[in-house]
Amino acid sequence: MNEVIERITEAAVRDPKKICYKNGSEQKTYQELIQESDRIASLLQGKFLPKKSPIIIFGGQQFEMLVMFLGAIKAGHPYIPVDDASDPSRIIQINSVAKPALVLNFSEVDDFNIDTPIVSKAEIKEALNSDNNIYDSALSVGDEDNFYIIFTSGTTGTPKGVQITTHNLLDFVDWACSEFDYDNNHELLLQAPFSFDLSVFDIYPGLVSGSTLDIVDKDTTKNFGKLESAILNSNFDTWVSTPSFFEMCLLFRNFNHEHVQNLHKFIFCGEELTHATAQKLLKRFPKAKLYNTYGPTENTVAITSVQITPEVLVKYDRLPIGYLKNNMHHFLDNAVNEPNGYQTGELLVSGPDVSKGYLNNPQQTSRAFEEVEDRIYYHTGDMVSESTDGMLFYKGRTDFQIKMHGYRIELEEIDSLLGNLSQVKQSCTVPLYNNKKQVSKIIAHIVLENEFKELDQQQLNLQIKDELKKTTMDYMIPNVLEFVETLPISSNGKIDRKALMGKVNA
Repeated sequence: MNEVIERITEAAVRDPKKICYKNGSEQKTYQELIQESDRIASLLQGKFLPKKSPIIIFGGQQFEMLVMFLGAIKAGHPYIPVDDASDPSRIIQINSVAKPALVLNFSEVDDFNIDTPIVSKAEIKEALNSDNNIYDSALSVGDEDNFYIIFTSGTTGTPKGVQITTHNLLDFVDWACSEFDYDNNHELLLQAPFSFDLSVFDIYPGLVSGSTLDIVDKDTTKNFGKLESAILNSNFDTWVSTPSFFEMCLLFRNFNHEHVQNLHKFIFCGEELTHATAQKLLKRFPKAKLYNTYGPTENTVAITSVQITPEVLVKYDRLPIGYLKNNMHHFLDNAVNEPNGYQTGELLVSGPDVSKGYLNNPQQTSRAFEEVEDRIYYHTGDMVSESTDGMLFYKGRTDFQIKMHGYRIELEEIDSLLGNLSQVKQSCTVPLYNNKKQVSKIIAHIVLENEFKELDQQQLNLQIKDELKKTTMDYMIPNVLEFVETLPISSNGKIDRKALMGKVNA
């Protein structure tokens, strides 16, 4: 049997009646998870699909999605999670790349315009209510086989399917359980869509350790009143999300230790945690442990961690992303020595959680994965600085670097500098291109802190630019400051810089 499945089964045997899944008033036990996933495994093996062929699992954040994930693994098939809020063309794109054997469709969509066989929601429900639970565990997904394949959400071109093996996942699970003290007493906030690998931060470390996954689903997130009620009346003690989702919840007046007393641990991943956000969190939850983590999907969720304490906030304007897991190798490509003794360059990493590459895409795989001295290194595309003791600091995407008037500029560095100002709640900086494809202006979209929203915008504009001059070079100061109510958020809960770039340059 697959080792991840074995460990989840052991958790179920230890405490079969323990709640593994909560979503509003709906609750499901570990026993139900095991029994129902056995039925899905039986259903799939009864279809005599090609061995190890991937399966698309299409749906939302329902319990049945977790059941189907585990059922697919038991039956011997890696799964591809696709969110039912996706653009209809997305499943056509993924299907054409992945060439799956089957689609398990737990949604109300009844036509995907693809030739792949589809198992309907009605057939899935019928299987879940049946007594057919016999399957051959010898055929389950093996250690070096793909466990899941997550397709990146690129806005242009063909999406890439990141292959994560059982071995990759186990390495992450063991690290996360140890680093963040997951155990069967924990209740974890699970807000990320299941098609976004941030959800893996909850799902597998949580289920292996016997925790409860507390779902805040899309319908709740979209409704401000429902979301406030879900967060303030929750029992979760561990918060896992992007910083952007947390910032949204800061709008709730009673979102603090006094009113949400169970909550004592925050884990952030998926985008940069700003100094301002961390400061607000520790003010509202002074007794909480706050962790900043970093990792590309190609490295199985996360590969660094650091606890952000008041002392760390005093020491650094731009927060560190932490130390690499101790079983990773890395180097900085085209490294430059900084005056403070740090080195800065593109992060390349190698280790047991590095993906084998992109599904059915050898060209992109050979670009992103490189063999150096008998190790496979992944080119993260992220610029980092490294201190003499190995602490890493995120400096921005290599593809969010621009050149203007001969100067190389990091857009995310400008956002970091803006984020340190008292007026700025959130910001996202984008370039405006002229008809020669040269950057003609830098435009910063800024969400103001509430107490500054009523001030004269022209005065604010001058004030912010004057304050920036104290901390940065003139060429990095945005030409235009645009004050907005909100920034666009992608389906994965991150600030959508590419959407803003498209809008500005339309």
